[in-house]
Amino acid sequence: MLRGLYEWTMAKAAHPRAQWWLALFAFVESSFFPIPPHPLLGLMCLAEPRRAIRFAILCTAFSVLGGLFGYAIGYFLYESVGAWLIGLLGLSDSFPQAACYLREFDWEVIVVAGSTPVPFKLLTISAGFVKMNLATFVIASLVGRGMIFIVVGVLFRVFGAPIKRVIDRYLGIVATVFVVLVIGGFVLLTQLGHGDGQADPADRCAAVTSLDQLR
Repeated sequence: MLRGLYEWTMAKAAHPRAQWWLALFAFVESSFFPIPPHPLLGLMCLAEPRRAIRFAILCTAFSVLGGLFGYAIGYFLYESVGAWLIGLLGLSDSFPQAACYLREFDWEVIVVAGSTPVPFKLLTISAGFVKMNLATFVIASLVGRGMIFIVVGVLFRVFGAPIKRVIDRYLGIVATVFVVLVIGGFVLLTQLGHGDGQADPADRCAAVTSLDQLR
């Protein structure tokens, strides 16, 4: 299944409307779609390295727009759509903690999650659910998403062909590394509040298991 999804994504890089596919992937991945736009962005940068920054900016812009859609789901439609979607994505156990972190640390969580493999859709829906300030959400999303996509664009521009060969040959290992990085991203989030000499909000959030504990 993983290989099939990967090959399907790669096929879009050769599509005449590849930029529109990139924009679509970036948009839907930030709100409900499980496949990230990074592989497609990388191949497009590999095919046209001079346009790598343009592709990265396009990816960033539509990822933030998709994030706003996820925010709207959390803000207006959590009970009817958001909870079902979070469950479908297998993020139900993570959602209460994500909402807690956002309440405690605000924009820091969006920047950290936006620039790591932590599922961004989890944070966008959570941000809407906790009614995070919209301007803060947008600015933090631009920073976080911009950092990771521009890095991807630059890496593929400089090391494109070798990186593509590694992914083609070792897709299973790459997927495993991705999961490890996701876990590492959550660990990083838990460290944001350490060292202030008071009851650690990160520890409190790590112990949250249901939304009832946030009320």
